[in-house]
Amino acid sequence: MLKLIALVQAYQTKEDGATAIEYALIAAGIALAIAGAVWAFGGQLEDKFDEMGSALSNTGGTAP
Repeated sequence: MLKLIALVQAYQTKEDGATAIEYALIAAGIALAIAGAVWAFGGQLEDKFDEMGSALSNTGGTAP
């Protein structure tokens, strides 16, 4: 009987599954934040890359 009680108590205190779910929620939140930032600033970032590409192509294409 004591062994059964010990098994039940060990099962109740085991938190591996809860920890995995918490990490998954954190990862999902970070992914949403990145997606939101890309959506909000994507146009500005594309313009900046186009500007840098034009500046590089106007140098004549010679490397130092």
